[in-house]
Parts: sequence; structure tokens; C-alpha cells
Amino acid sequence: MENQIQEAPSETKAKPKRTRRPNKRPRNSESVKADTQVSSESKTAGNAKSKIWSIEDFQVAEAEGKMRFHDLNLPDRVIKSIAEMGFEYCSEIQAETLPMTLLGYDIIGQAQTGTGKTAAFLIAMISDFLDYPLEEKRANNFARGLIIAPTRELAIQIADEAVKLTSNCHLNVVTLVGGLSYEKQKIALETENVDILVATPGRLLDFARSRKVQLGKVECLVLDEADRMLSMGFIPDVKSIIRMTPHKETRQTMLFSATFPKDIQALAQQWTYFPKEVSVVPKEATNKNIDQVIYTVEADQKWPVLQQLIEKNGGQRTIIFANRRDETRDLYERLRKANINCAILSGEVAQDKRVKTLANFKNGTIQVLVATDVAGRGIHVDNVELVVNYSLPEDPEDYVHRIGRTGRGGETGKSVSFASEDDAFMIPEIEKVVGENIRCEYMVDTSL
Repeated sequence: MENQIQEAPSETKAKPKRTRRPNKRPRNSESVKADTQVSSESKTAGNAKSKIWSIEDFQVAEAEGKMRFHDLNLPDRVIKSIAEMGFEYCSEIQAETLPMTLLGYDIIGQAQTGTGKTAAFLIAMISDFLDYPLEEKRANNFARGLIIAPTRELAIQIADEAVKLTSNCHLNVVTLVGGLSYEKQKIALETENVDILVATPGRLLDFARSRKVQLGKVECLVLDEADRMLSMGFIPDVKSIIRMTPHKETRQTMLFSATFPKDIQALAQQWTYFPKEVSVVPKEATNKNIDQVIYTVEADQKWPVLQQLIEKNGGQRTIIFANRRDETRDLYERLRKANINCAILSGEVAQDKRVKTLANFKNGTIQVLVATDVAGRGIHVDNVELVVNYSLPEDPEDYVHRIGRTGRGGETGKSVSFASEDDAFMIPEIEKVVGENIRCEYMVDTSL
């Protein structure tokens, strides 16, 4: 398939050694002796006593077909954070990539959201920075690790996970995204060491061009959801940013994408250095844990069918996708009048409110989220039970991204799509992309 990584030709010559990591090897216990005992002292003020933590406090049984984080010889400070986050075994993408990225190899990875890829690239980056601490003092605004994400919501969620994984080591995480205070982000660059910088392309380019952040000594570069950056028109900005970083031979690059159109395949090869290629996707484009159904309805029946669907599935965390902002506004108002606990997430909502809305959706304060594709792409929330396509997406690939908000992390989920006379013609195109026929049910009334 065109949207999958093409099998790389067999290499006819050995991979040259990196100049940045000429002696990169699995961690030597003697060289990191200071890391074998980790203080578990809380960062919360007032906790005066500390307990020495060791890996013996994190017992995980060996399991056939599963890789433990213990098996990767990670720094104990990283293992401690992993334990505190409740992880025991690597996800498939983590098991496939970490043995290579921990040795300094570049990665081109195909993986959908909800597979654990964020932790995969963060663990590799953080472990590398702990194994190779800076040997020279730098100005605060020189970034060591750079992670570029297409949306503000995704960047903020990556940064949140980075903060958790660095909770037991002295590495700072800085986030640069549009829609939030430029001045506060500028102050963070001036007053904190920028160990891990998570950013969206536009805001990052603004700061880099004004030299408020320096990218000339980036050691590790991550490009997440590269296909979405292409579809959103960010590739020219990303190219400009990458030209500001060290040559690919002297930095480590990890690129992840759910799909690999030809443009992304070409850019991935251009930006990486003898990369290892990993594809962790189901044979089908969509997750088999998701029960998919299309309701064919008259346009004026969509709302009563939706209302009954939500009431029938009362209390379930639900995302409703619509194609246009005016459609999301109309749905939001209707849901509110029906006393359904809901919120809206679209480009016209102020960024600080979007961040708060997403947090409330995560903690269960909000039950139903109405979103557009651009805003919804940044929703990475576990335990979303139901996704509704109130209108079929104009781009079949967006169908895959939409329903991928449910069935994450091995959980089951349900996707319901409404198709009226206006957009039913999209069904064959969607089925072509997902590689299967989707069950269709004709709704003659509002009875479910």
C-alpha cells in the first residue's frame, strides 16, 4: 500500500558510526554507578524524608512474548518514573524501537495513535541525555532534544508525558505552542535549561528566527505525526526548522507517522541517517478493537438519532466529529439544550480554553466532546468508548484518524457514522482506505 513504509532495500555497506555517539553501547553498570540508587523524595514541599529507591522495588515477572522495561538496561531514574506511571511491559512499538534507538540509531516508525509511541521516543531521548550529560555549559535557550508535533493539543500532551518521565531526574521540559502566552514561553526559554523542547512548527519557527531559541546543538530530533504535518501544510516550516539543527549524521532523528504517502517516505529518508524502519500497524487500516457501523439516515434525522444514541450510552466518554465549525456550534447548542454534559473543540475556541476543555474531558468532568478534524487530531485520551461521525469526512484518511480516538491501548470501542444523501457517496472511498466493508444499517426512524 502507498500509505505504508516501503520495504527498504538490503544495505550493501555498513552503517557509518555517528560522530556524536562514536562509542554508543549498551549501558555499562560501572559507568553509571551513581544511577543505581534513586531518591524517591517527592518534589512536593514539606516531604522532608526520602527513601532510597532501587529497581528491586519494581518487580515485573517475565512473560512470554512480552518485553519488560527491565530488559532494556535503562537508567534507574527512568525505570522509577516508568514504575510510577504504571507501565510494566513494553507496547509493540516500544519493544520494536527502543533496542535500536537506545543504541543511537535513527528510526522511521509507522504506528497509529494509542500504541505507546510517545513514551517510546521520550524514553530513548531521556535515557540518552542521562547517559551522556552535557560536558559544557550552554545558554539556557539551547535545546538538546526537539519534538515537533502538528497540533497544540498533541504537543501539550507529549510535554505532559515528558514531565512525568523526567520526574526523577534534572531535565527540564519547555513547550512552545501558538494560542498560549508568547511572553511566558519566552521567559521559560530565558530562565530554564531547555533539555526537551516540544513545539508546533509555526510558534517554534517564530522563536527560532528571532534567536530566542537556538537549535544548532540539538542532539535528538523527533517528528511526530508527520503525515498530519504534511496535510496541514507545515512541511515548509518543518524544513526550515530542520535546516537550523545539526546535520543528520550528528543528531539522532526519530520520525513517526500513521501513514506514509510518497512525500513523507521521501522526506523521512532525506531527514534520517541510515534509519531502521519499523511498522507496527494492523493489516487492516483500522483497529479491530473498534466496532464500526454506518447509519444511513435522512439529513433531518441525524439529530434525533444522535440524541437517542447518546442517551442510550449514557455516561460513556464520547467524541462527535463534524466537518465544519458552524456544524460543531449547532451540535454543541443542541446538546446543551438537551442537558447533555458537553464541550466544543474547534479552531475558533481560544487555546487556553481548549487546553482546559481537553483536561476536563480527560478527568471525566465533560462527557461529550464535539470537534472538528484539526482540533480532534490532538485528542489523545484513553477510555473513549464512542466516536460519532455526524458527517462523513471529506478525506477518507480522516475517517481512520477520527475513529482512532477510540479503541486505544488495547481497549474496545465503537464508531458510529451517519451517512445521508449528501455524503453517502464517500462510503466506497472510505471502505477502500480501511480495506474492508463497513456494516451499514438503514435508520427508518429514531429507534436504535
